[in-house]
Amino acid sequence: MVKPDGVQRGLIGEVITRIEKVGLKIIAMKMFKVSMEQAEKHYAIHKEKPFYKGLLEYITCNPVVAMVVEGKDAVKITRKLVGATNPAEAEPGSIRGDNALEIGRNIIHAGDSPENAITEFMIYFTEEEMSSYKKIDADWLYE
Repeated sequence: MVKPDGVQRGLIGEVITRIEKVGLKIIAMKMFKVSMEQAEKHYAIHKEKPFYKGLLEYITCNPVVAMVVEGKDAVKITRKLVGATNPAEAEPGSIRGDNALEIGRNIIHAGDSPENAITEFMIYFTEEEMSSYKKIDADWLYE
């Protein structure tokens, strides 16, 4: 998900390019404003933390671009592309390492496990909104 700061800063195209350039495929994508109900489901794990209320306010303040990405080791590869949650610890070349300064404005969210990724994208997408397909270059991406 490209978060509100990434949308406001015009980084949607860069994020999409990085995902596609590595060979992953986007099977669902949309821009919308996250509802409070969706935000509460997404960030339920942080409910008791002091930053929870601010996180909900932030993620619902402006549009996001949510995506479902598919490919071999998609979560692991996407997490590497995204970089550490704290941009100060993110590797140069990662999305956060190249484009962010603070944890609270770190451009992008990515699920941290296949199970969490599924849980999260089901908050924002229906099965009908996902379009799995075989990429024409799949034979050149995978052994």
